[in-house]
Amino acid sequence: METIKHECGIAMIRLLKPLSYFQQKYGSWTYGLNQLYLMMEKERNRGQEGAGLACLKMKAQAGEEYMFRERAEGSGAINDIFDAVNVKINSYSQTLSDADYAERYIPFAGEIYLGHLRYSTTGKNGLSYVHPFLRRNNWRARNICLCGNFNMTNVDEIFADLTSKGQHPRIYSDTYIILEQIGHRLDRESERLFALAQQNGLQGMDITRFIEDNICIENILKEASAIWDGGYVISGMTGSGEAFAMRDPWGIRTAFYYADDEKIVVASERPVIQTAFNLEVSDVHELQPGQAIVIGQNGQWRLSRILQPASHITACSFERIYFSRSSDADIYLERKALGRNLMPQILEAINYDIENTVFSFIPNTAEVAFYGMTEAIEQYLCQNKLKQILALNRMPTEEETQAIMSCRVRREKVAHKDIKLRTFITEGKSRNNLVAHVYDITYGSLRPGIDNLVIIDDSIVRGTTLKESIIRILDRLHPKKMVLVSSSPQIRYPDYYGIDMSSMHEFIAFRAAVELLIENGQWDYINDIYLKCIAQRQLKPSQMVNYVKDIYSPFTADNISHKMAQMLRHNDVTSEVQIVFQSLEGLHNACPDHKGDWYFTGNYPTPGGVRRINEAFISYIEETYYDKTQQL
Repeated sequence: METIKHECGIAMIRLLKPLSYFQQKYGSWTYGLNQLYLMMEKERNRGQEGAGLACLKMKAQAGEEYMFRERAEGSGAINDIFDAVNVKINSYSQTLSDADYAERYIPFAGEIYLGHLRYSTTGKNGLSYVHPFLRRNNWRARNICLCGNFNMTNVDEIFADLTSKGQHPRIYSDTYIILEQIGHRLDRESERLFALAQQNGLQGMDITRFIEDNICIENILKEASAIWDGGYVISGMTGSGEAFAMRDPWGIRTAFYYADDEKIVVASERPVIQTAFNLEVSDVHELQPGQAIVIGQNGQWRLSRILQPASHITACSFERIYFSRSSDADIYLERKALGRNLMPQILEAINYDIENTVFSFIPNTAEVAFYGMTEAIEQYLCQNKLKQILALNRMPTEEETQAIMSCRVRREKVAHKDIKLRTFITEGKSRNNLVAHVYDITYGSLRPGIDNLVIIDDSIVRGTTLKESIIRILDRLHPKKMVLVSSSPQIRYPDYYGIDMSSMHEFIAFRAAVELLIENGQWDYINDIYLKCIAQRQLKPSQMVNYVKDIYSPFTADNISHKMAQMLRHNDVTSEVQIVFQSLEGLHNACPDHKGDWYFTGNYPTPGGVRRINEAFISYIEETYYDKTQQL
């Protein structure tokens, strides 16, 4: 019901044959560029605030440009950057006819391509924050280009490490600081090889070639990543032709790869590679936690262990619930399972009155869970029909059979997103009135006052769209009861690894728990948690405890769901409203290989996450209640 923004999507292609090979086989030397475009379009779901691409031309001569980059902002950024690239390519007379000429002279005719799609989770926007990032140097081996899908929770620690070595970073953002940190390690690796070359009696260009032939990406990544705390997949290339992609040791972020004798490909999602290159599921492999795929200047590739995988792998479950495309074979089945697991709670909410209930979903990400939900209810209905027939203890009459068999699961497309309203142009009540019309309904899809309405979505985070739009507009259908279903559990905690939900006030579940405590006169209880968090500021992150969990301890999940329904129901809504959430057991049953659930449980996989939740709660209490009580 509310868009959850996620940072970000990556795509990488390393061509292993000359451009003339692709000209002959595929009809154009732009094969790599075309495939990058296709991959980025298939990953559009992962980022619509900006996009960028970079290309390395490995056969450029001294004095010629060899690293090219194009970036743009906005939802049309993919088209913008490729249009700009095509303009540059088409300015040459031998554009598509001479692969050898293109390989030598034409911009963006190269062997390595990086693509990136961006969603900001930091609030920092502008072209300077759009990936890929470049760090330039006159030595080819010291040039580095990076893009990634990541958030680091300890940017201040990495920044302090850089400045302690004498550096002066110009921008305080995790992407830029990681670029400078990896760039620093690349410099040190180059210096190591320079000294070794001199010891071996090499001079001039022989030293340069020795450095470029022997750069060890593993050394660079091991030194740089030792201090990282966060969820990440970082991909990059050097000016001399090495390329890599690395995944965090907790397995929080995802990356997949494919390799054959023509190319090596990396992307954030498996079906992106499958579709772009017409591959089977078994052809595409997942990069393992703490692992990197490293491609040498000569095109030979290897899988390298950079960091030991964490003792508890916590791959992000929101990838399965929401972010990744449901066209992935496993994710499709998992989302259906999420819907199926909700069946008992839904039947209880409607008092098992299937005959007088309409089932629907909020487009578009909840559609697959809707299929699973209704399939489970159909199975229940079939079993119930069989029980009714057997209970007769005789052959039923035609009328009895027809009466029993006529009950069915009623599916309707009740809600649909009508228009993308520009609600920023107004404020207050006027803005709320516009928000209320973001969704529209199908009039006549329910029998007023008779039918229940069960409508499923993938998540409920802030509740703003629910309160100001969805509940109010669905109420115009006058359902007897409205049951809002979330295929994910209650989102109770911020995410610090790449999802745009980082402040406590954003979570309707958290606000509901706090309101329940206040209603029960438990200010002392809230204050004790606040003071425990304050006391932890002197500790190392690894010693900290997530005391914010105690906010929820006095209540059951149903208590909080009931309070949320009260908070989200306007006084002018006439229908009864109930909210049903996925259980944690249901989540893990549906997605057994993706244990990352910190936004539901508060069990952060890294020390940096615990430190950040500690500070987020302190900030929330001080900003929201500091002037309302003498205790805080």
